[in-house]
Amino acid sequence: MNKNRLEAFSDGVLAIIITIMILEIKVPEDNSFESLKPLIPVILSYVLSFVYVGIYWNNHHHMLQVVKKVNGSVLWGNLFLLFWLSLIPFATSWIGSQHFSAVPMSVYGFILLMCAISYTLLQNKIIKLEGKDSILYKAVEKDKKGKISLVCYILAVPLAFVSPWISGLLYTTVALIWVIPDARIEKQINKN
Repeated sequence: MNKNRLEAFSDGVLAIIITIMILEIKVPEDNSFESLKPLIPVILSYVLSFVYVGIYWNNHHHMLQVVKKVNGSVLWGNLFLLFWLSLIPFATSWIGSQHFSAVPMSVYGFILLMCAISYTLLQNKIIKLEGKDSILYKAVEKDKKGKISLVCYILAVPLAFVSPWISGLLYTTVALIWVIPDARIEKQINKN
């Protein structure tokens, strides 16, 4: 099966996710800088989530760059990832409107955790299809960033009830880890 439809569909869904997030930011009724002050939590939550969606788009693109074929299992794995990513606008709006309070921050972390798990499952489905000699397997077999991310999310979900700011710091840390371009796949492409 050709991977082009999977890539095009995924790109479209991710574009819609970003569009929904920005549409959740309501324009102030007033024309002063002071009227922007209540929007600060909403804008901060948007920026963090925009970065996350961008990270997934970037890594999804790199992963599919080395994929030769897909099958039904990969298609369903991709849909599972897109499902969890599609919940990011909801969580983003909730944490922004509730000023990063405990329950919304915990739910946000759970959604991020499920995005990470579903991405890993998709990656594993592709590796199972293409084999352990594939470029993808060679690039991600040690996956320190992925493991660190999962640990941070697992810690951040319950820590939101201790301090939502600790959770926010963990979410930001994971984003910063992944914002640095991940060259693992490019390195493997250049070796082959």
